[in-house]
Amino acid sequence: MAQRPLPPSPAPAAAAYSNLSYFRVTTPAPFVAHVEIHRPAKLNTFIEAMWLELRRVFRQLSGDADVRAVVLSGAGERAFTAGLDVTAASESGLLLSPAAGEAGSGEDGARRAARLRRHIAEMQECISAVERCEKPVICVMHGISIGLAIDIAACADIRVCAKDTRFAVKEVDIGLAADLGTLARLPKAVGSQSWVKDVCLSARDFDAAEALSVGFVSQVHESKAAALAAAFKTAAFIASKSPVAVQGTKELLNHSRDHTVEDNLRYTGVWNAAALQTSDVAAALTSGLERRKPTFEKL
Repeated sequence: MAQRPLPPSPAPAAAAYSNLSYFRVTTPAPFVAHVEIHRPAKLNTFIEAMWLELRRVFRQLSGDADVRAVVLSGAGERAFTAGLDVTAASESGLLLSPAAGEAGSGEDGARRAARLRRHIAEMQECISAVERCEKPVICVMHGISIGLAIDIAACADIRVCAKDTRFAVKEVDIGLAADLGTLARLPKAVGSQSWVKDVCLSARDFDAAEALSVGFVSQVHESKAAALAAAFKTAAFIASKSPVAVQGTKELLNHSRDHTVEDNLRYTGVWNAAALQTSDVAAALTSGLERRKPTFEKL
């Protein structure tokens, strides 16, 4: 099958992503989507509608054949995201204690717990959409990156940041255990359980240098602009590869993280029994022999 060339120049944001309220999606390079959390006046803090929109965006990106890599960042100069919009959550009743909820509504504890459990599960699903996106996701953090920022970043495949980034697993400071993924994913993203418990139990700040030293981020740059430039370069390089190979590699690495070696080897065998039938293998090998850059069909 003839290979299609890459588009000659980056395209503007697709019409399919133009009706978003809290996120902006643009195309800085061929087959690369840039998703910006866009509530800068509120430090990109999240209200409930933003969780739902985040899930929608990443589900759509996952199946978009014109996207092969995603860069996720926060709009503005002050924050990637300062986490939960606590004021909005308090006004909605989400952060009220069970006793306060009962006093105001007559709802007993078990029923309130069931309702909250369903609500938490839905929020978890929204954040997990970043991890479940079939395309590699590069998260670029800067400025204030606390609470929900860690939940989201831990779902990404690659994390980079500006040197001014201030991180914190902040939930303990508002009387909560982090419940949207940090406690599940952060221990698997870094090599030290001691460090994870240090930052999660204390809710203390840590900086970009510390995040790099434990492996939470893989690159630190002088500024947000420099971090974004590096992320776009990496994303474009990934997007030039076979999408069959890239998406398969992401799937198998994530499976490996959560399963035994034997289970992963078995899963890899089943996966590649199908994936090895792609024409991308021949295209990659032929281009290597001919010393030319390969192009690949959309997936």
